[in-house]
Amino acid sequence: MNQPVRIKGRGAASNPEGRFETAARETMDDGWEREAEPAPHPATTVTEERARSIISRNDSPDIPFEQSINPYRGCEHGCIYCYARPSHAYLNLSPGLDFETNLFAKTNAVEALRAEWARPGYRVSPINLGANTDPYQPIERRYRITRQILEAMLEHRHPVSIVTKNALIERDLDLLVPLALENLVYAFVSVTSLDNKLASKLEPRASAPHRRIEAVKALSDAGVPCGVLVAPIIPMLTDRWMEQILERAQEAGAQMAGYTILRLPWELKQLVREWLELHFPERAEHVLSLVRQMRGGRDNDPRFGKRMRGEGEFAELIRQRFAIATRKLGLPRGRNLSLDCSRFVAPRKSAPQGELF
Repeated sequence: MNQPVRIKGRGAASNPEGRFETAARETMDDGWEREAEPAPHPATTVTEERARSIISRNDSPDIPFEQSINPYRGCEHGCIYCYARPSHAYLNLSPGLDFETNLFAKTNAVEALRAEWARPGYRVSPINLGANTDPYQPIERRYRITRQILEAMLEHRHPVSIVTKNALIERDLDLLVPLALENLVYAFVSVTSLDNKLASKLEPRASAPHRRIEAVKALSDAGVPCGVLVAPIIPMLTDRWMEQILERAQEAGAQMAGYTILRLPWELKQLVREWLELHFPERAEHVLSLVRQMRGGRDNDPRFGKRMRGEGEFAELIRQRFAIATRKLGLPRGRNLSLDCSRFVAPRKSAPQGELF
């Protein structure tokens, strides 16, 4: 059987079956493949779809927002650690390569959003962009769905928060600045390490680490409240960069900071193990052992209050390091900004006879 090999520009090296699949597939060497033959480079395909609803809601006590929008399903950034990968199994697609190559664009997002806003029972609370997949992933350059959503946010004065790993957010400063002037937006830029070589393997199509720091500066200089997320922290792989990321972000103008540790729900545990054995075989077991130590002996702990921070000695060490660094730098921890929900103007339903005003 062929062993997985690194595919340049992709995070995953294989396409394992999702947990809902009824058939199993196994790659075999039929004798036609040569040892020096390069790995295939699967192209990105995008399926346009019309969403029946666009706002997702949650009541999780460890998530600081109740509403979110994901303009895209799947994410071309290819971050191997992405906790959203298992969601592709609901589409009968693999959380592996399929997640980063078979993407879905919700082309009617703004239409669906305005319809939800127009409902009499709609209750205003900040909407997060980037809760599951990145709103500024590369296909946003073509589809501009995130930009359309921000245009609607500005038009109707709706509060919005953003989390991204892509410097493409700088493109929308013309919308973010007026939103910020009315206290309707803040953004977090997620930075995992400051090592470009590591980032090219770990999150191959996200912006390079230095570009993300530059995005923090661009947002801050323009007056858009911005913070940094050190996320996720992977023990013995990226944790060494935490203090430097916080320092660089603070110098760039970050006003707040947060962190999460690596989560391994469902199929993700298999994908991360495969990635570690492919890129860092000498420390794969050590990394996974520390993950289990932070998860009560399991690969994953989904409990609220534990899933983001973990528990145990190593998790406590991370917590203390983060607390000391943010205190030294004067960076408030967490999402400490309160957006204005009082300015919202609901869309007006079109009248058959038109409107005079």
